[in-house]
Amino acid sequence: MKFTVVKPVILASASPRRKEILSLLGFPFTVVPSNVAEDLAVENDDFEGYARQLAAMKTQAVANDKPNCIVIGADTIVVHEGKLYSKPESKEQARAFLEELSGETHSVITGVGVFMDDKICTFSVQTKVTFRELDDMLINAYVESGDPMDKAGGYGIQTAGALLVDKIDGDYYNVMGLPIAKLTEYIRKLGFMELNGGVSFIDN
Repeated sequence: MKFTVVKPVILASASPRRKEILSLLGFPFTVVPSNVAEDLAVENDDFEGYARQLAAMKTQAVANDKPNCIVIGADTIVVHEGKLYSKPESKEQARAFLEELSGETHSVITGVGVFMDDKICTFSVQTKVTFRELDDMLINAYVESGDPMDKAGGYGIQTAGALLVDKIDGDYYNVMGLPIAKLTEYIRKLGFMELNGGVSFIDN
């Protein structure tokens, strides 16, 4: 399956997971990390709005230098009982995250920003993830693997973090960091992309 896009596409993220997912659409794109600090405050417990705003900021940061491209940015967060679980800053924090999420159901929210023609549109997707009851040995082994350190909530469902998960309700790729089905639907409706057998670009 391939899509035609109307302009060159840039993924405003250094995440190898998002790169892998976006590659499913079959068109070439370049990766330009946004390097935006994720220190925005959550207002009124609007976590979806928070994720969308961060995604918009990341998208805009790259679009400022690439105004003639389609720029896609995203931000993924984990939320449980009104608490935001970001990327852990230490092994101790990663261990605490997993202990708190053990046996519980949390939300994984990804905000996505799409820039084209001087405009950014955003949307968000939420997936419910339920963890198994995690024993100390499993938590310690996973933390010592180093896998939690660059992932919201301290785990990655596409890696050994899958051993922590009992079930999910919603989009699996959203938990990985990019809800590709919703993104595809969204940019097709915006007229940025069409489904066919080839790929064509307009020059920068």
